[in-house]
This record gives sequence, structure tokens and C-alpha cells, in this order.
Amino acid sequence: MEATPESFNQDIVHPLKLFDIAKSEKRFLYTLAPMVRYGKLAFRQTVHDYGTDLCWTPMILAKEFNRNRFARDSDLTISTNGPQPPTVVQFGANDPKELARASTLVAPYAGGVDLNCGCPQSWACAETLGAALMEKRELVRDMVIETREYLRRDGWGVGKERDVDNPKGRSVSVKIRVHKDLRKTMDFITTVLGPSQDRHIDWLTIHPRTRQTPSSTPINVEALEILTTTFGDKVPILLSGDVFTLNSLPFTSPLLDPANTPTLTSKSITSDNIEKKKTPQSPLLNLPKLAGLMSARAILANPALYAGYDACPWEAVETFMSHLARAPLPFKLVQHHLSEMCAPGMGPNKNALLSKPERNAMLSCTNMVDLVDFLDEKAREKGYGDEFGLRRVV
Repeated sequence: MEATPESFNQDIVHPLKLFDIAKSEKRFLYTLAPMVRYGKLAFRQTVHDYGTDLCWTPMILAKEFNRNRFARDSDLTISTNGPQPPTVVQFGANDPKELARASTLVAPYAGGVDLNCGCPQSWACAETLGAALMEKRELVRDMVIETREYLRRDGWGVGKERDVDNPKGRSVSVKIRVHKDLRKTMDFITTVLGPSQDRHIDWLTIHPRTRQTPSSTPINVEALEILTTTFGDKVPILLSGDVFTLNSLPFTSPLLDPANTPTLTSKSITSDNIEKKKTPQSPLLNLPKLAGLMSARAILANPALYAGYDACPWEAVETFMSHLARAPLPFKLVQHHLSEMCAPGMGPNKNALLSKPERNAMLSCTNMVDLVDFLDEKAREKGYGDEFGLRRVV
């Protein structure tokens, strides 16, 4: 975050306005999930080119961000001259003042801030961060209230729908998991949401797995249905989890294009401690009050997911490489991004741009020049690019 508020002249759209636009177009809001290391600027620009409306940064530790200029410069990458995708900065915090102070630092550069209450990693929970906060609903409420107050004092508009057209309008949101006892989740949301006439958060993201549920276990759609039915009229709700392709979602919705709406499912789960029952050809649940989708693993493998691609197109690789020229990343991180994009994706389509031996050869490159030469060679060999190899996307 090397820019100063004075040098940053990008127009910032209030995230709730993006919700309104998606709703007017009768579709879901499409978002990029916060991912450790992988939500840097070049990748956010790439997914935005393929229809992602709103991007999250990786989770940033608020305490370190407040105290360390190096952390600020390395953790938050923004564009001062070029495409700046609508961005929400996610923080890990367990203290109201730490979250509030960090939020005021990023307010000039992002549309909003988000509190992570979902990270299940042991180190985060040991520090009372991430999913550990699901047992601290009053603390989470106090953190979002304090953050709104700090932003208000600094002149930012935190009136939610009242500030969607305000150039200084900013959002405050929370991303959560669910409890085994869903009543605890409902109590948590009720506390954090606050009074209906002036709720404490702009929207809520729900990852319908518990802290202990592995990502290989399907999301609890039944829990999501209950929560969206109960709270969907009070606050916009995003789904995080199992958004692999638009035509393989584990539910139906009026906001889904009929061409992308699956009709049957073979799995249904109720909770972590109940045996999963296979119910072939059982109707999918309908979620009419869900406002948007958030993808992590799947969009890492296929940045064009929201453009309707069921596997990563080579053009997305070229787009990513072009953005890298203006927003560089550490070389090993570039390799990992490309390895994900060139491998089979998370959806039913398991076609890959490069074979496993080819991906291993790509990972053996030791610098960016060798990597670009390798991609040029593969593009010519497979007929992906033009006569020179990779197309340079302007």
C-alpha cells in the first residue's frame, strides 16, 4: 500500500450498489473469496475481467497492519494507474480498536472492510481469530460497531443503503461459518446484525461448514436454506463454499440462468455428526433469498468461472500474465497460480491446459524469463496463442 490518499484517484463503487446492479440484472453477485496469499492485485484484475463483481483481499492481521509499514505495503496491493477491481479488505482481528484503526487506514483505497470469523486454521483459532470468534458473538458485534464509528468520525459514509451513491460510502461486513447446533449460529447472526432499522453490518457471508468440517465434505445446504430464509430479508447474504461452476451448484434459485440450473443431486447432508445419506435424484433445495456467490478454490483454478466457463481457458492465462507485467508477484506465487490454472479444475470438467509432466516442467523454471519462454512454447505447440506464443493482452 505505497500510495497515499492524495495520489489514489480511482473511483470506488459502494459494494451494496454492486448488489443492487446484480439484482436488477436478475443474477447473483459474483465474488472472489479471501484466500491466503492468492488475492493479490494481478489475480483480482484477472477475475474481474471475467465477470467477478467484487474481490476480497487475503486476510490481513489488523494488529500487524496497524503497527508495521512493511505489512501495509506487502499485504494490500492496489492500482493507482489502471484497473482497480471493486475490493473489500478482509481483516483478522479480536479487538474492536485494532479492527477500527486498520479499517480507517484502508478506507481511502477500498470499498469496504470485512471481519474474518471463518478461518478454521489452528494458529488463527489459538489467537482467538477466524472461526474462534464464532463463540464470541458480543465481541464481534462490538468490533463492527466500533469500526463503523471510527469510519464515521473520519468522514466516511457508513449508512449502508443510504450511502450507496456517496463517493465516500464504505461497507462493514462479516464472514462466518456455522455451528453444529444451528441455533447458536442464529443467535450469533441476530446479535451481530443488531436492530433491523439500523443493522450493524452491510451484508453477511456464510460458509455452511463448521470449524471442524473438512472442505472435502459438501456444504450444509439445509443449514444455508434455514439461515437465508430467516435472515435473507434483513441483510444481503453471500454463499461461500462449493461454488465450483455455475452449472453444478448444489441448489436452485430464481437468480440462476435456467441453462445453468442443475435439477438433481446425489448427496444431502444435515450436520457433521449425522451419517451422510445418499439420496439419488432428490430435488435440489431452492434458495430464493440468497444474494450472491463467493468462490475460492474453484476460481483459483478457473478465473473465468463467472463468465460461464466450466474449465480454465488459455485466454485467462494470457490475461493473468499481462496483468503481472504491471502488478508483479513473487515468482513462486506466479508459478503456483499458473499450476492451478493449467491443471484440472474443481468442477465436473476435468480437462487441463497442460498435462502433469508439463506442469512439473513449468514448476522447474527458475525465473520469469524462462517461464514466459516455456508458456510461449506450449502456446505455439498446442495452438493456444498466436504465431509468437502467448498473446499480450492490453
